[in-house]
Amino acid sequence: MARPYYVTTPIYYVNDRPHIGHAYSTVAADVVSRYQAIRGKPSYFLTGLDEHGLKIERRAKEEALAPQDFVDRMAAPFREAWEELDCQHHGFIRTTSAQHKENVQALWKRMEERGDIYLDDYEDWYCVGCESFKTEKELLEGNLCPIHKKPVERIKERSYFFRLSNYTQPLLDYYEEHPDFVQPDSRFNEVKSFVREGLRDLSISRTSFRWGIPVPGDPEHVIYVWLDALTNYISALGGPAEEGEEPLFDEFWRNAGTITHIVGKDILRFHAIYWPAFLLSAGVRLPTHVWAHGWLTVNGEKMSKSLGNFLPPGPLVEAFGADVLRYYFMREVGFGQDGDFSHRNLINRYNGELANGLGNLMNRIVASILKKSLDGQVPSIDLGALDDSDRALISKAQSSVEEAAKHYEALAFHRALDTIWELVSAANKYVDSTEPWMLAKQDDKTRLRQVCYTVLETLRWVSIMLFPVMPQKCNELRAQLGMPPLLPTEQVDLWPSAWGGLRPGAQTKPSTPLFPRFDEAQERSILERLGVERPAEDDKKANAMTESEPSKDDFIEFDDFMKLDLRVGLVKTAERVEKSKKLLKLGIDAGESAPRQILAGISEHYAPEDLVGKRVVIVANLKPRKLMGLESQGMVLAASDDDRLSVLVVERDVEPGSRAK
Repeated sequence: MARPYYVTTPIYYVNDRPHIGHAYSTVAADVVSRYQAIRGKPSYFLTGLDEHGLKIERRAKEEALAPQDFVDRMAAPFREAWEELDCQHHGFIRTTSAQHKENVQALWKRMEERGDIYLDDYEDWYCVGCESFKTEKELLEGNLCPIHKKPVERIKERSYFFRLSNYTQPLLDYYEEHPDFVQPDSRFNEVKSFVREGLRDLSISRTSFRWGIPVPGDPEHVIYVWLDALTNYISALGGPAEEGEEPLFDEFWRNAGTITHIVGKDILRFHAIYWPAFLLSAGVRLPTHVWAHGWLTVNGEKMSKSLGNFLPPGPLVEAFGADVLRYYFMREVGFGQDGDFSHRNLINRYNGELANGLGNLMNRIVASILKKSLDGQVPSIDLGALDDSDRALISKAQSSVEEAAKHYEALAFHRALDTIWELVSAANKYVDSTEPWMLAKQDDKTRLRQVCYTVLETLRWVSIMLFPVMPQKCNELRAQLGMPPLLPTEQVDLWPSAWGGLRPGAQTKPSTPLFPRFDEAQERSILERLGVERPAEDDKKANAMTESEPSKDDFIEFDDFMKLDLRVGLVKTAERVEKSKKLLKLGIDAGESAPRQILAGISEHYAPEDLVGKRVVIVANLKPRKLMGLESQGMVLAASDDDRLSVLVVERDVEPGSRAK
């Protein structure tokens, strides 16, 4: 029986309206939830709002509103944003709710009964933006918060403390026993390094403001906003309650197979150190994973109110549709890494991958060949009589399904989509090579039926594999195949497994293209509506092109560049090729199930041992070729001058298989 899966976003602070940074986390959690539901697991997806603290109290005062009135007003845009993005959360927690307040105080009492809370005086530097104290060594020059770059305040007050220092070794032991507790690994190393230095007791109450949950038995103190906020993950389920009293808490916390918190890297310490320590103290189970993603810039610039580039998701959804925006979020950036949101890259991915890739595959078969030559019906074929090219595409689909599932489980969404698009590309090449438009001219339609069915069944598989990211478009695709919408059902695994599930005789229903391509005029119109100006360097390039009047052949289209699959590869092995002065045989981890063999003519410039452990850039979709009797499955990129050659390397520990762009 598939065990329950619980996934959460951070709860968002309501001092401002939602932007694409919030949307990125929420879409990721929705993708996780939908994937797990497809696999038949009971799935619960929680998001919500953090509505207490000094920052909120001050913002409400600026707006001449009571704090509760202010947070009530600010809650609606978040609900609307997730509805626009088709993020189907099961729970939406607000920390001002009575249920949350009750459970925060219950958690406090458990920690107090354990002897982990005491009263003392406290003085330190406090950042209102972070709602947390900072040590001297954390501050930038001028007493600035390292995250918000604003001056911190010196606060001295009577405070309740949590004995965090008692949990240094228990946390390190837990990390050792659960080596995948924090992802990605680089973030986990930061967490462990911080804890190894020794933890100080943590101030967990405030008397300097009133907007919060009162400490049980001492209403002069309000509970520290981070202890309040972190408790949302269990309070939304009704916990911490006694055994059997709260069904949701029992199913999705106590007995869940997996509990995954998705957070931004700036709040990792709270989730990977403070939260597990609170739970250990209270005798409550710890989460399975804390996944820290990076930050998004916008068109190469950090999001900033002064620059006016805090992008709300609504206008983007209106321009491109929810599914396209969801796809771009998950495709463009390796989850866990920093990334950039670029309007032009979004359009390029739309035209290059969605319109020219999946949309084109759909149109070529369903809207054209099948409709004209086979009455629009799914053909009946003998699966045992397929030829080698058919079986090759089926084999590719089967390996893609396995790889995509592995990547979805690991929250490597971009790599799952890489795998799916390799299948889409293989299917388009299959259509090119089998030439169904020529087969349609033959009297015997046996081969045409085989080809059409193979493509249609591939599209059925793609509709399931892509569903977590693009649910609406995948159901539109299924409708055109004459199939019902995908309806995840508990304990029923819908992930593709057996080839041939598409029912012969089903009537396909060609409709408007799934992804109609944007022409230049449409692109300009979209960018103008979104307030994206043409960069000055683009104008300079345009002027230079006009003045020099270069030959058309001097340039390639962006779509041509997008055909290159450039990836980061980790060199695992390197050795010289016998009887060759130039060739090295490299074993390169490109994020696949096994290292690929690449031959590189660089032995006059590098000793084999110099390359092992380097992260290089490879062309991953170069047609394999034989050199000295050995197959080379790609190309390592290098730069050269007159007499020297230098392999292009990646300076940071980027995950093997990450796309270079």
